[in-house]
Amino acid sequence: MKKLGIIVSLVSLLSCQEEVHLDFGNTPKKPVIEAIWTDDASENHVKITYTRDYYDTLDNEVAKNASVSIKDNTSGETVDFMFIDELGYYLPLNDQVAVTGHQYTLQVLLDGNEYTSEGITQEPPILDSITYAFEEERFFADEGYFLTLYGKIPFEEGNFYRLLLTRNDTLLNSSNDYFLFDDTFGNNILDNGFELNGFAFEENDKVKLQLIRLNENAYDYLNQFVSLLFNDGGLFSPPPENPKSNIVASNGVGQVLGYFMTGIVISKTITIEVSE
Repeated sequence: MKKLGIIVSLVSLLSCQEEVHLDFGNTPKKPVIEAIWTDDASENHVKITYTRDYYDTLDNEVAKNASVSIKDNTSGETVDFMFIDELGYYLPLNDQVAVTGHQYTLQVLLDGNEYTSEGITQEPPILDSITYAFEEERFFADEGYFLTLYGKIPFEEGNFYRLLLTRNDTLLNSSNDYFLFDDTFGNNILDNGFELNGFAFEENDKVKLQLIRLNENAYDYLNQFVSLLFNDGGLFSPPPENPKSNIVASNGVGQVLGYFMTGIVISKTITIEVSE
């Protein structure tokens, strides 16, 4: 009976758990800007929303009345953007695109503040071809067809890249799908074939691959963003922290989140076909 009493007491203690609701307080909302400027008109846009409180369950508030433009510092021309209600973001008025080697300045006028960022549209790497082969399940990868990229990175510096994959018209954008790399292990990564081990495809999959050379500050932002996605809040995880934006508040006060990137998009599309 004594042992039974101890067990009952332990069960009672384990079941008496109280949910703790942390008081984060009400913090002033901050603008979140995502600006993409490339040589592909279909990719170019600027999204502007506001931060919200941790326990807020409402949809993100969209900033619809900002003045948005991108200035070509090389040519002196300015590209104005217009908010499109159906899309929920801003598009350039005349489908202008980025030009290789030109420097650009993003300007957003919002709530009496000016937010700016600069970037250079750098020369892209060379992507010659993509092959694929079937692989059985391995310790680090599922069974499926895996892509191998061939090309060349001819640059001695400024090697910061993002790879985007789209399967059957759906962009792979979960936390495991952000693929970023630099020249830490040399710039010959594409010379002898670079297999994308983390992405298994199936027969008849249509795969679109986009390779973009980034400015270092945009690359750093995305790296921090990916680290935040993998932060599980556990005992040994660092405190979560917003990625450092490469956009600055030129006038007024307050912080801004988000990032500006410009680059040339190298795009190739293949379909996984199996010969009989």
